[in-house]
Amino acid sequence: MSELPEFLENTPIPAGEPMPWYQVWITALTKPNERTFAELAAQPGADAKKAYLWVFLTSLVTMFLMAIVQSTVMMPRLARQFSQYGGDFGGSMGGSLIGMLCAAPFAAGFAVLVFMVVVGIIQWIAKLFGGTGSYDKLAYTFSAIMSPAALVSTGFTLLSVIPVVGFCFSLFSMAFGVYVLVLEVMAVKAVNDLDWGKAAGAVLLPGLLIFLFFCCLFVILGVALGPTIGNVFSQISSGLY
Repeated sequence: MSELPEFLENTPIPAGEPMPWYQVWITALTKPNERTFAELAAQPGADAKKAYLWVFLTSLVTMFLMAIVQSTVMMPRLARQFSQYGGDFGGSMGGSLIGMLCAAPFAAGFAVLVFMVVVGIIQWIAKLFGGTGSYDKLAYTFSAIMSPAALVSTGFTLLSVIPVVGFCFSLFSMAFGVYVLVLEVMAVKAVNDLDWGKAAGAVLLPGLLIFLFFCCLFVILGVALGPTIGNVFSQISSGLY
């Protein structure tokens, strides 16, 4: 397989050392076109290991930020509750923070696992559609999008708690989520040399399949547990009257 998709093979790629991580992230988010992701995928060292590291570290950072902000927002309310019942607020708060810090690496590791599975499924579907790319290249380009996007989304989430203007940041967050989805479709298109329809299908089908799976699961559980739930409600109604 060539380093670039067929439609970009004759376009020269800048020579030299690979870009530093921050430049890769800025490029991925601010230059939304196929050539951007083709060039990123063609860089030396563009592999899945680097992608996993980025996902792990950004997951840690976002979880720490969320934990700090949530504890700061909830602190006055919890302090009042503890003073009401005579509890040890400082010890309880310290224990909660320590617990979150200890759990963060495991949660970040789980985020990497989810990333691996999702990218693997997307690349598998892209291959079924005739894609010519590799898992390593797609994982790298996806991480270049998702890692900085996670930090930006966290910023929007934190700003959304501000009274009055928080709603505006929530709207910005939704619009940014759509933008990131478009970038992911571009990455699949560039890495696998697919058309827009197939690239969009590769990105959207996994989510659709998961949604349909849970819908079927709820229907099956509803059918299986329907008589039991009906009996429980009948007993409750009988008890009321």
